Amino acid sequence: MDILSYPAIIRPVISIILAIISFFTSTIGGGPLIPHGKEIDISEYEITWQDEFDGDSLDFSKWDGHFFEHGQTIIRRGSYWNTDLAVVKDGKLHIETKYYPDGLNGNGKPGWYTCGIDTSRCVMQRYGYFECRCVLPKGTGLWSAFWMFSSGVGDTEHYGTNGKFGSEIDVFESPFYFREDKFSRNSVSSNIHIDGYGEFHKSENVCKVHLPNDPYEEFNTYGVLWTPEEYIFYVNGIETGRTKFGVSQVPEWLILSVEIGGNNGVPADDWSGPSINSNEEPVTDFIVDYVRMYQKKEK
Repeated sequence: MDILSYPAIIRPVISIILAIISFFTSTIGGGPLIPHGKEIDISEYEITWQDEFDGDSLDFSKWDGHFFEHGQTIIRRGSYWNTDLAVVKDGKLHIETKYYPDGLNGNGKPGWYTCGIDTSRCVMQRYGYFECRCVLPKGTGLWSAFWMFSSGVGDTEHYGTNGKFGSEIDVFESPFYFREDKFSRNSVSSNIHIDGYGEFHKSENVCKVHLPNDPYEEFNTYGVLWTPEEYIFYVNGIETGRTKFGVSQVPEWLILSVEIGGNNGVPADDWSGPSINSNEEPVTDFIVDYVRMYQKKEK
């Protein structure tokens, strides 16, 4: 249920009903919650950066590979990443996932290929509202994500400072396509990670959210409001969760990615389900309509 489709006068009542339903499904049943919080007032914010993907190719003045450069091929978990898999067409970004038996362009590295791109070379921002509108990719053993990052996440000098010098902010991740029950399948997860990825790593799952429609067929918006005190997560403009855990105090960049479970370019069973190699259904694209970065207007 999308409460924004109802008249504003009855939305508070619907929010209460959804809150009760979410309590029983998430707290008692352990399942995802239904978006039922406050609606963000976007009129209080102004766009500071955006990509509407209106061209015919990825704009490399705005994006490049996530920790690799355009034209390179790198191993990322159970696949390879290359920006050739980030295709702009029909006013949308398509991050494709494909299997190349001889490697991409015959490079001798057979396997699955997809991509992660980020804005680290062109724009970073501290605090504000960050949002993308997208369709999730169908496929077990993989997940798409819209997230934020800073090099300080892995800086051992600042471990133990609750992410003050950088945190991984997962606005959403989509690892649930393999789930048999549709309620869990049509869900996303929002998470915070701090203090690197080794023995000192800490994380918090802020929320697991059921989408009001089929997110693998229809567009939804996913956003986070980041303030000096907390993160507030949104789906279609409705609050889904908030936390004071790991609140970064430094500028961060944006990332769009598709990841395949596994290691050293070899797929394996993962939190996103059975290995992609055992998935008979063709993988669909991660389709992004836009990415926007906002800051609150000065009064």
